[in-house]
Amino acid sequence: MTERRAAGPPREISVGIGAGADAVHGARGKELATEDMVLNIGPQHPSTHGVLRLRLTLDGERISAAEPIVGYMHRGAEKLFEVRDYRQIIMLANRHDWLSAFANELGVVLAVERMLGMEVPVRAVWMRTLLAELNRVLSHLMFLGSYPLELGAITPLFYAFRERETLQAVMEEISGGRMHYMFNRVGGLKEDVPEGWTGRASRAVADVRRRLPDIENLIAGNEIFLARTVGIGVLDRETIMQYGVSGPIARASGVDIDLRRDEPYLAYGELPVRVVTRSAGDCHSRFEVLLEQVKVSLDLADACLERLRELPQGPVNQRLPKVLKVPEGHTYAWTENPLGINGYYLVSRGEKTPWRLKLRSASYNNVQVLREMLPGHLLADMVAILGSMFFVVGDIDK
Repeated sequence: MTERRAAGPPREISVGIGAGADAVHGARGKELATEDMVLNIGPQHPSTHGVLRLRLTLDGERISAAEPIVGYMHRGAEKLFEVRDYRQIIMLANRHDWLSAFANELGVVLAVERMLGMEVPVRAVWMRTLLAELNRVLSHLMFLGSYPLELGAITPLFYAFRERETLQAVMEEISGGRMHYMFNRVGGLKEDVPEGWTGRASRAVADVRRRLPDIENLIAGNEIFLARTVGIGVLDRETIMQYGVSGPIARASGVDIDLRRDEPYLAYGELPVRVVTRSAGDCHSRFEVLLEQVKVSLDLADACLERLRELPQGPVNQRLPKVLKVPEGHTYAWTENPLGINGYYLVSRGEKTPWRLKLRSASYNNVQVLREMLPGHLLADMVAILGSMFFVVGDIDK
């Protein structure tokens, strides 16, 4: 859908009648009035990820203004939280970012456990950390495969999905789900791992690490990929801080923040968390950070598996009352999700349902910054920039 409208008074440009005529007669070019074009990308458009709408104002082929318009998938998750008990909320919470289901569940149970003053069994802590890192790799692999596809390279997608299937097999074995795991519980996890699962998980991690260079080698030196991403969509540190951008996008611009290292939760305080950063802040840097973070997460997963093998068998959850009520009060629990900082602000009045559960999703803040990034770029670069923002529409619209 396109519209044409005048953006203030008509803008005038000089257009020469012809080089020969100008040279001989010194003729002055005709004055042509032009209008800006308003172009709607989405909500149903091949260049958008899901039902995101971008309202672009174009001056020829160059973007002069951009407005992300959200809400086409809005499901009212926060209001639904208020009429569900704390067990049911876990099911709703893991769906707003469907690529990071385990991490979404984690924030809810951490908030509730903090309010209850509940101590989680050590074995459950290390299992949660392991599964959170495997979930992070699954999320990153999706974008590592789909982003080159946005730019015309289809082959990396097949390699990325091969690695995703390898890890999803072990995630499905332990939880029964491929995307919506529903494995976290207030006080721990649903159940212990099956016999021999840690060995199979170790082999899966080793296989993914061994084959990851296949994806890297396909893209790293590709001239077309470099031309479409290097120096495109530069995001500076000041803009990141103003909009609350987080995760791999912020770290690609040199913002050295990662909650796993800076405010450790689960078992991250005992793990060597290496934070990957770049300084250029362009599309290429964002892709590089994502690729390098996969390697970091695989190393952390190996460390968790090694610790789990050392731990004695024991419980992975706490016994809960039939009706779980959270004491009156409030707390804020945030975690380093694959796409950035994810936070839950829980307010309780002592009932079995929360009085308020506010969700701070990573993608919502990250996508707002498009209004600053897109102006000045050519329309053809919009696809490259949009794909490098690594967002999930459900995480925006909640």
